[in-house]
Amino acid sequence: MSPTTRILLVEDEPNMARTLAKNLTRAGHEVAHAPDGEAALDRLAANRWDVVVTDLKMPGLDGMGLLRAMHERGVEVPTVVLTGYGTIESAVEAMKLGAVDYLIKDARPQEILLTIDRVLRVDALRRENRRLRRELAQVQGVGELIGSSPAMHEVYRLMDAVSRNKTTVLVSGESGTGKELVARTIHERSDLADRPFVAVNCAGLAETLLDSQLFGHRRGAFTGAVADHDGVFRAADTGTLFLDEVAEIPPSLQAKFLRALQEREVVPVGSTRAVPVDVRVIAATNRVLTDEVAAGRFREDLYYRLNVVHIELPPLRARPDDVPRLVAHFVDRYAAGFEVPPKRVTAAAMAQLEAHSWPGNVRELQNVVERAFALTNTDTLDVSDLPPLLTTTPSPTDTATTVPTLEDAERALIARALELSGGNKNEAARRLGIDRQRLYRKITRHGL
Repeated sequence: MSPTTRILLVEDEPNMARTLAKNLTRAGHEVAHAPDGEAALDRLAANRWDVVVTDLKMPGLDGMGLLRAMHERGVEVPTVVLTGYGTIESAVEAMKLGAVDYLIKDARPQEILLTIDRVLRVDALRRENRRLRRELAQVQGVGELIGSSPAMHEVYRLMDAVSRNKTTVLVSGESGTGKELVARTIHERSDLADRPFVAVNCAGLAETLLDSQLFGHRRGAFTGAVADHDGVFRAADTGTLFLDEVAEIPPSLQAKFLRALQEREVVPVGSTRAVPVDVRVIAATNRVLTDEVAAGRFREDLYYRLNVVHIELPPLRARPDDVPRLVAHFVDRYAAGFEVPPKRVTAAAMAQLEAHSWPGNVRELQNVVERAFALTNTDTLDVSDLPPLLTTTPSPTDTATTVPTLEDAERALIARALELSGGNKNEAARRLGIDRQRLYRKITRHGL
């Protein structure tokens, strides 16, 4: 350990505090003492600390309360908890709240020093890893989020910041821009990476099913409920819950959802007992939630609870310079998947790809590249390998002799409706005169 290591010791027993402080000071470290959790929070706000060592059982704000408060305030300091032999279970619970290790109170001085040394080394490696990931992101993007436009760099910056904590995140953007990919990347880059990641589409279920899907149900709560069901909040306990199309949660469930976020507990359908949950929530929408609030379709208090950190994904048409990089990424992916050499993209084909407006965004581009690998046996991807929608511009003279296939016409019509609706599937379905579920099936079939 570095002799400049600053340790905040939180301990209410004066003798124990003096003994620990003496041992740590003799090892060359700067040690400050706080008698309880409240005093520790004041010191954490006022100064920089390398590690916190805290007792679990203290009057006033105890060790558990301190860990919760640090999490809520975004205080990122590796924390070691002190516990007696009879409270190992509490130490394990503390680690679920963010503590990185625990010590038995009567541990030998050398064991204490080794534990703190290990914690600091792991923290240093984690920080270095984040730094390297940030540098890599400046060159090629984050994970499969490819792009070097200013808007994408802002996305990377926010993702890096929120991956260090468990704050609630709202991701917005048109369909196909990669909202779930953002959520998964944040989860995988956080300390929750080895915990559950559960994703659910709030638009794909009826209201009664959504209530059960989110919060669980008890056996006999309704017809067909033959067994208890945990729900996604409990399935994601200690990990990340990703709620896509969150604007589709009906008003009747929004109050219950708000309570789950505020109180960190859920009440299953058919039960009156609240069940505690510890989840990081990332919500996504392709709508403008402030418009939904103004229209009375979305609770304002729920909007503010979700919109702690807002990450907005730009549509692909707003960053055309990223298209070649994305094409290269998907070419490499499908070459490996199809077990063939990567295809060379001709200049003419790339020009067509860059000129397209991409109403289906990155998902549509991915579909186009996969289609080329599935249908062509050559080692190049040329204009003839692209879908007709990308290569034809109908004119008054050729419409009399050229008729697109029903499949291509339907795909083009849906893509146009989505483009005019800004990615809002409800509005697109209304424009097309079909129900939302039918539109979802067609979007999936056409790869939009």
